[in-house]
Amino acid sequence: MSASATSVPAAGGRFFTGFTKLCKGLAVVLFLGHILVQLFPLATSYLALIPARTIPFAWNLVTAGYIEQTIPGVIVSILGLLLFGKSLEPLWGAKELLKFIFIVNLSTSVCVFVTAIVFYYITQEESYLYTPLSGFYGVLSGLLVGIKQILPDQELSLLVLKIKAKWIPSIVAFSSVAVSFFLKESISYLPIILFGIYMSWIYLRYFQKRLEVGLKGDPSDEFSFASFFPGFLRPILDPIASIFHKLLCGRYERSEATGQTLDGSQFPGSCSIEANRRRERGQRALEQRLAEKLAAAGSTEDMPQQQQLLLQEVDASDKV
Repeated sequence: MSASATSVPAAGGRFFTGFTKLCKGLAVVLFLGHILVQLFPLATSYLALIPARTIPFAWNLVTAGYIEQTIPGVIVSILGLLLFGKSLEPLWGAKELLKFIFIVNLSTSVCVFVTAIVFYYITQEESYLYTPLSGFYGVLSGLLVGIKQILPDQELSLLVLKIKAKWIPSIVAFSSVAVSFFLKESISYLPIILFGIYMSWIYLRYFQKRLEVGLKGDPSDEFSFASFFPGFLRPILDPIASIFHKLLCGRYERSEATGQTLDGSQFPGSCSIEANRRRERGQRALEQRLAEKLAAAGSTEDMPQQQQLLLQEVDASDKV
C-alpha cells in the first residue's frame, strides 16, 4: 500500500514539473495580461483585436493573442502552454518555439481580422467590427498540431477515452464548431481556434526549417491536410490541398523540378523533396562507408574506384 501511495504523487509530480523557462515566462505574460484587463477594463480596447480599430492600433494583431478576458480562459491557456511546450521545446529549441508562437499568433489574428471585415460587408452587422476578440486559443491549437506532427501515435487520455495525438486537433476543431451552434458566446473563439490550427499546419508543412535534414517543412503523407480528417474524406480533400500547395510552393517547385513524375496518390511535391532527402542520406552513407573501407585497406590507392562503386550502390538504393 505504501508503494502505491508514493507512486501516485510521484507521477503527479512529474506531470507538473519540467516546464521550460520560455513557457513559464509566457505563462506570466498571460497571467499579467488577464490581471491588467480586469483592473483596467479600458485596456481591452487597446490590446484586444477590435477590427474597426485595428488600422490605427495595428499592435493589437500581436497583443490580442496574449489577452485572456476570462478566468477559465487564462487557466486553460497557461496549463496548455506549459504542458505542450514541455513536449515541443526540447525537440524544436526555445528559439524555434518562440518563433512558432509569434508566427501562429500574428497570422491567426490577421486571418480573424480579414474574416471579420468580410462578414461585416456581407451582413452589415456592426458586431463583427466592434466585438473585442482575444485569447491564446489559436496558439494552443497550433501547439496541438505540433504534437500531432512529432508524436502522432502518442495516446492521450481524455476523460475515459484514449485518443491518439494525431486526432486531437481535428477533435478540437469539430467540437468547437458543434459548440458554437449552442453557445453564442463561443462563436467569437471559433475563428481563432480554426485559423490557429490551419496557420500552424501551413507553417510546419511548408516553412519550418528542419536543420537535421537541411529542408523546409514536412512533406510526409502523415502530415498532409487530409491527415486531419477520416480516410473516407480524402478524395474530396486532396484536390483542395493541391490548390493550396500550388499557391504556396508551385513556383519554387517549378524552378527546382527534377523531371520526376508525381504519383497522384502522394502529396504534390513530396517526391522531389524525398529524392533530396535520399541523396543526402546516400551522401552521408557514402562518406561513412568509404572511410571504413579505406581504413580497412590501409591505403588510398584504390580510392577513386571504391568511391565509384559506392556511388553506384547508393544510386541503386535510391531507385529502390
